[in-house]
This record gives sequence, structure tokens and C-alpha cells, in this order.
Amino acid sequence: MALQRRRHNNYQRIRIRLLIPLISGVAAALLVLFSLLSILAPSPNDTDHLRHFYTSSLNATPDDAITTPVFCVPRGGGKMDRHVWSSRNSEHFHGCSDAGNKFPNNFVFLMAEAQVITQANRYLMIATSGGLNQQRTGITDGVVAARILNATLVIPKLDQKSFWKDSSNFSEIFDVDWFISYLSKDVKIIKQLPRRGGKTLSSYNMRVPRKCNERCYVNRILPVLLKKHAVQLSKFDYRLANRLDTEYQKLRCRVNYHALRFTNPIFSMGEKLVHRMRMRSKHYIALHLRFEPDMLAFSGCDYGGGEKEQKELGTIRRRWKTLHRSNPDRQRRQGKCPLTPEEVGLMLRALGYGSDVHIYVASGEVYGGEETLAPLKALFPNFHSKDTIATKEELEPFSPFSSRMAALDFIVCDESDVFVTNNNGNMAKILAGRRRYFGHKPTIRPNAKKLYRLFLNRNNLTWEVFASSVRTFQKGFMGEPKEVRPGRGGFHENPSTCICEDSVTKVEKTSGPRKFGKDNTNRKNVTNNDQDVDDESEWPDMDDDEDQGDEKGMFNETISDYEALNSEDPELEEILSD
Repeated sequence: MALQRRRHNNYQRIRIRLLIPLISGVAAALLVLFSLLSILAPSPNDTDHLRHFYTSSLNATPDDAITTPVFCVPRGGGKMDRHVWSSRNSEHFHGCSDAGNKFPNNFVFLMAEAQVITQANRYLMIATSGGLNQQRTGITDGVVAARILNATLVIPKLDQKSFWKDSSNFSEIFDVDWFISYLSKDVKIIKQLPRRGGKTLSSYNMRVPRKCNERCYVNRILPVLLKKHAVQLSKFDYRLANRLDTEYQKLRCRVNYHALRFTNPIFSMGEKLVHRMRMRSKHYIALHLRFEPDMLAFSGCDYGGGEKEQKELGTIRRRWKTLHRSNPDRQRRQGKCPLTPEEVGLMLRALGYGSDVHIYVASGEVYGGEETLAPLKALFPNFHSKDTIATKEELEPFSPFSSRMAALDFIVCDESDVFVTNNNGNMAKILAGRRRYFGHKPTIRPNAKKLYRLFLNRNNLTWEVFASSVRTFQKGFMGEPKEVRPGRGGFHENPSTCICEDSVTKVEKTSGPRKFGKDNTNRKNVTNNDQDVDDESEWPDMDDDEDQGDEKGMFNETISDYEALNSEDPELEEILSD
């Protein structure tokens, strides 16, 4: 019995000795296999760190995110049928705003010596309102108003009491001497009211109706100006009609695109930021995000943050009694909700911008902070802002002043190769118009209404199908020539009167008729005079298939959301304006 046990133990030892080399061989083989896999597997950058941690889909809850199907975003984005850094046929278009010799004389029966540019004892003052870019529209229109009234313009007063609380005056933001000199052939401009009898001439304060045309100014303001000699127009924003005579429109362009030049300190710092972006990459995208809590609260939309988000944004929304209760699903279905940072990133990748592209983000406080920005940064790791490419010491002269900080963002966005706007405030509109005027540089506005359905269903699509759909929906929203019919939309956004075409025949040969929705027709010999277009008309309807009655309020349409607000909400209007 003992002998049998010894034999059994010997047998087990021999068996174990035989298995050890086999086990070692298998382990070595597995180690080699894992090593090969680690070498051959794509890096995190190649799949964008994402398989995809995008859990903030439009209707997803935190629990849904665990089981939500995902798709991979390739490093190169989607394929494009055009160069991603330029607009087709842009070389055939250029800004043209030189003064003609046909200034209107429609009101000669009301105005003594209407041919004289400036009449004695007529002084017009304007007090702007809102943030930097809303004030810019007021300054531009104020110059035109002075020309209509044949009055001397006093350097405009900037709003120092608004939500933005910026104490800067005109000469601290704009080059005042250049402004006066450049417009000297159009309007006489002085820095302050003259003195009479040892005292400064006092002004009569009044407010002009919004979107007041030439006849309105002559009927309402001129009689008071002739009597009082000095008139100040308060809260001067959108107080001039969208549609004016061609020469007045060209004067608007001369003011906005040439006379309004930032001061040397602002311009130099802005150019320094642009240079630093160029040092990092030959091309860059500038994104005006506008994903602040106030903006989101106003929109009344649902951004996937659940009960916590609803409570936080609801508290902010209740500050404004005139805001009615909204239907988040309906708002998004109608395209009235700004895209989330993640959605903006996915749109850009689908349009062909790869993960190596550098992005400059102009934004205030982003709701949700770094957690909200994480998906966008994963899609575009080369993520910058003025705070990341400039030191605190460099920004110190500007940081106490919101308008000066906004001016720095304005310069970097203006000089970007591609500008992306996620809202329809004044900065977005002015930059869109400016970029059209100076060569139709690509300016992307998300087609939020169509993209909504795509983002909602994206986890059921392959990347190729998703990207192709994005490119289809974005046609007509890329800032290319002739996307918008002359006279459509706000003039500051679509300054068609000031854009000339070198050769219509050449463009028609290379591009052929473009279709951007049912409202588009094939027009030849289109002139840039918008006199036959209905006043305050909207962008062409890109989405005729549903919700016809709600197109006017579309988030990405020309008329800003805040313009429809009750004037009893000045703070809300100021928050949303820029």
C-alpha cells in the first residue's frame, strides 16, 4: 500500500515537471501576442480617444449612456467635395463701398439746401446700448442717421450701465482720430458739443422708433433738431431700417468695415493672439460658442443634464417674468436650440476638419465647465482661448473691461480661416457680414433644425452615413457667395449692396445654378441693389418640409431671438445681444 502511494506521488511529480515547460510556452506566446497587439492597435488619437464617450445625446439620461450604442469618429473626419479652408468662387467677389455721386435727394422739400452735407446748428448725439457688437451697429447706424439729417455727429457715447458694466468710452476702444478722418467726406464728426456763451450746448434727449427709415428720421427727428439744435438719441440700437437707399447702405459699410478701427493697444494684442495661433498651425478655426447659463436658460431647451440642469436653468429663467414656459422638444425640433459643444465638434469633424485642426474658442462661462467641454476637446485636442495663449500679465490691461476682451476675440475670429457661430447674436452677424465683404471667408452656421434629427438618431448610424448627412444639411450654411439672395436678412449680416462680382459669366460657368431650398430660383444678372426686396425679410427657408409657421423664430435665422423680446427686459436683451 505504501509502495502504491509512492508510485502515485512520483507519477504526479513527473506530470507536473512535464506541464511546466508547456505552461511557460503558452505564457510566452500570449506575451508576444499582446505585445504585437499593442504595437499594431491604433493610438488613442487615431480613434479620437473615443469609442465614444459622447453620453450627452439629446434625450439620453445617465443610465441610458451606459447602454447607448456608439460609433467611431475617424481621425480625418468626413470627406469633403471642396477645400475646407476656402469658399468656392470667392475670388470673383469683393467688397465695394466707395461713395457715389447719387446720394438721395428725396426730401428736398423738407430740408433746406439738401445738397449740403452738413448744416450749421444741427448736432446729433447717440447713446448706444448693449455689448461691444450691439454698440457697433448703433455707431454705424448713427453715422448714417447724421447724414440723413445733414447734421454734425458728436462722437457716440458707449453704454456704461448695461449688464456688461464696462466703463470704457469710445476713444478707449476705437481709434477716434481715424474714425473722424476716414468719414470726413461723408459726415462732419466732432468729439464734443461746442460751447455757446461760455457753456456747453445742452442737448434734447429723445428716442427714435426701431427700424426707422429715412422719411421717419426727417418727419420725427429733423423738426426737433431744427428747434433744439442738439438732439441725443438714447438707447440707439436697431433704430435704422434694414432697407435703405444704396448710397446709405454703402456708407454703412464704410463705417463698419473701414472707419471703426480698434485702438493700437487692442489691435496689437489681438494680432499677437492671431500670430500665436498661426505659429501653432497654418490654418485655424474660430468658434463663437455662446453656451453660457443665461443663454441656455433663455433658449428653454433640454441639453441632457436631467433634473439638475432643469432646476438650475429654470431658476435663472424665472428671473425674467416675460419668458413663457417653453416646450424643449418643440424648441429643438424647430432649430431654436444652440448646439452643444460636443455637437459642434461632431459637425466640424463630419465637414472634414480632422483631429489635428487647431480651434480658438471665444466664449464666456460655459455651462457645466470642463465636463461640458470634454467631448469637444477630445474631438479637437488642439483647443485654445485667449487665456491659454496669452499670459495673465498680457491680458491684465484688458481683463477688467468686457468690451476690450470681446474686441480681442473679435480680432482672432475675424482673421480665422473658418469662423463657426453657434448663436445669432450681434458678434456672429457682424463677423458674418464682414467676412462676406472681405472675400467670403468660410463662415459656418449650424443648420440646427435639420441637424437636430441627425444628432437624435446618430447612434443608429455609421459614421459615413452621419458625416454625409451633415454635409448635405450644411449646404447653404457655409458662408459661400450667393448662398443668400441680395436683400435677405439683416444688412449687417448680409451687406449685399457692398459686394461686387467680377464676372457673372465666369462664376456661372464654374458653379452652375445652386439650389439651397425651395425658395431659391436661378437668377441671372442679379444686381446688388436690394430695393425690390420686402423690408425686414428673412433668410431663405431651408426647411420647407415642416413647422412652416415657426420659421421666423428659427434660432439660426437672421432676426435675433432677443429682438422679439419685450423692451421691459433690457438686461435679458443685453445678455443675448452679443
